[in-house]
Amino acid sequence: SHIGKNKMSGLAKAAYNLVFRRTSTTAIAVLGGAFVFERLFDPTLDSIFFNLNKGKTFADIPVLKKD
Repeated sequence: SHIGKNKMSGLAKAAYNLVFRRTSTTAIAVLGGAFVFERLFDPTLDSIFFNLNKGKTFADIPVLKKD
């Protein structure tokens, strides 16, 4: 008899009530999430890139090195 009723989990219901119910809080959550993601993602990938390319970048050319 409950066919078609939408049953959300507790976490999904909490997220909906706290964040996604209003457009303004959704926009703030998206902007905040994008900012945090960028702040964590960029340095992580830079670190991986420089570790994989150690000795192969312009910063490694002896004439250009600053002491």
